[in-house]
Amino acid sequence: MLKIDVHTHILPERLPDFSNVPGGERFVRIEHQNSGSSGASGTARMIINGSLFREIESNSWNVETRLADCEAAGVAVQVLSTVPVMFSYWAEPDPALELARYLNDHIAEVVAARPARFAGLGTIPMQSPDLAIRELERCVGDLGLSGVEIGSNVNGANLDSPELFPIFEAAASLDAAVFVHPWEMAGSDRMTRYWLPWLVGMPAETSLAICSLIFGGVLERLPALRIGFAHGGGAFPATIGRIAHGFDVRPDLCAVSNDVSPREYLKRIYLDSLVHEPRMLRYLVDLMGPDRIALGSDYPFPLGEAHPGELIDSCGFPEETRARLLHGTALEWLDLPAGRFRG
Repeated sequence: MLKIDVHTHILPERLPDFSNVPGGERFVRIEHQNSGSSGASGTARMIINGSLFREIESNSWNVETRLADCEAAGVAVQVLSTVPVMFSYWAEPDPALELARYLNDHIAEVVAARPARFAGLGTIPMQSPDLAIRELERCVGDLGLSGVEIGSNVNGANLDSPELFPIFEAAASLDAAVFVHPWEMAGSDRMTRYWLPWLVGMPAETSLAICSLIFGGVLERLPALRIGFAHGGGAFPATIGRIAHGFDVRPDLCAVSNDVSPREYLKRIYLDSLVHEPRMLRYLVDLMGPDRIALGSDYPFPLGEAHPGELIDSCGFPEETRARLLHGTALEWLDLPAGRFRG
């Protein structure tokens, strides 16, 4: 059965040098180690402010290595997006736009070289809405990408911030998909040990992003917006009862910008399947329906699903449900023609 993985990350093998830009040390540098001339093997270090952020392997940048992994896992199609640390919302708008264009051109080149195996989501400088909209238009109109990946906040501003609304409005107008990925997690100053920003912060941050868009009225004002969230929506699905109850009993606090129940949006948003627990995935399907959930693995990082689709296959879903989860929802959310991937 066709497998489309909507949550995979890719980097170019080399990145632009921003060392002469104010604050340039905060931009990611990639230092390659033990890599052959083809870049098909070896490791690299992502450096920020002179310190190690993350070690990565060649499947982060080498397309042939990536395709070999896909073959081993039975994944027909990967939807490519950048690594969230590359968003660089903290930066001045012009270098941030330059980096976004570089990353988007790279993804578009990979997709264009193998359109039957890849689709792509761009990145945009959200700290400058005008530039973000311009790059969104280029991603969709010129590069042929399916939409954009954005962070769950912009320099601490939630996604219902008024200055960000024109970006979502443009996405809806362009029929561009939006994929929200957690980053810069709230409360990280209290989560300095045990990898807690990734284990606790990311689920909470994703729920914060969803609730901001619901309570802030963004989703209500833009019914055509095709928006999805990483990591199974984080803590949001598990706490929807509490969220909806709070909305019902304290409308004076919750319904100040939107008087529609949060439950109404369960059929308006998309989630990936990356929840690591069969009982949770069955709950998501029961809560939202399989037409709201798409296979996502967070490839190639260790907190992702090592064998994409294995969790879905372990749940014993009927074939129709399994088909929706493995590819049907992805095709709908990203507005992709199925025939493109069956050649």
